[in-house]
Amino acid sequence: MSTATSQAELLLMASIARRHYLRGESKIEIGEHFGLSRFKVARLLDAAHDSGLVRIEIAPAEGLNLDLSARVKEEFGLSDCAVLAPGATTPDEINQALGRVAAGLLAETLTDKDVVGLPWSRSVLAMSEHVSGWPAVKIVQLSGGMEVAGYDASAVELIRSVARSCNGESVIFHAPFLLDDAEGAEAMRRQSSVGSALEAVGEVTHAVVGVGQWASGFSTIYEIAGDSSLAEAAESGVVGESAGVFYDSAGAPVELEITTRMISITADQLRAIPNVWALAAGATKAQAMAAAIQGQFVNSLVIDEGLANALVD
Repeated sequence: MSTATSQAELLLMASIARRHYLRGESKIEIGEHFGLSRFKVARLLDAAHDSGLVRIEIAPAEGLNLDLSARVKEEFGLSDCAVLAPGATTPDEINQALGRVAAGLLAETLTDKDVVGLPWSRSVLAMSEHVSGWPAVKIVQLSGGMEVAGYDASAVELIRSVARSCNGESVIFHAPFLLDDAEGAEAMRRQSSVGSALEAVGEVTHAVVGVGQWASGFSTIYEIAGDSSLAEAAESGVVGESAGVFYDSAGAPVELEITTRMISITADQLRAIPNVWALAAGATKAQAMAAAIQGQFVNSLVIDEGLANALVD
């Protein structure tokens, strides 16, 4: 606070701020009481705020850091953003918290005209356990299944579980996420069940995806990519992936050899979905998340404080 401000003026600023912010008096009412113009009152209120005499805070509520949520949404031009308040500590607890918030937000957002697309990811799997109050929407599978240690729910089971929870229709296909060669993947895509399911992606109005930083321990695809794909990704500048879509630090999609062997949506399909919700946690994912936003792959976030602070800082 400036030492140039006199004690008398500080006391006046405090009285005016108390009347305005705590009692709800207007600037005109305050001016009449103190014999000041409303413009002088406004300048004193601004000075009280700028000097730190008055601090305006948005308090946490419902397990969310509302102030940080609004700040990230505004700075990145997002459709929605929810930042978890501190509480969950383990990766599983954080995933469950992210999933619970995402499921609740979608319950308030979806209508029976919407179609929801879901790939397999750990955060999306966590969300599926909290689906309640959704209208009877169609649930479309966005990617093939993969085996991840510690998780025994397949992509098909995930889709069916969410569809059952909202009494909706499910669009599924039985196919692995990654095949050994491009020829096998192309043959798989030509199968009627796979082809029709991937065509249904064009109907999706809301998708929920995870975001992986391209590094060991932060992306399920990274762990199964193999040395040659990791080398190619490094040379191509890959920083992140979402639903099998790779991108660089500027958000530009990157096509790799491994892409030809995946059964999943394409970068163009992901970008064409009107509302894509990304669930992620941890400051280490800031680069991948910022690039996903810049590349217009996601436009709504459910994240933790660590990631939110890393994004705005």
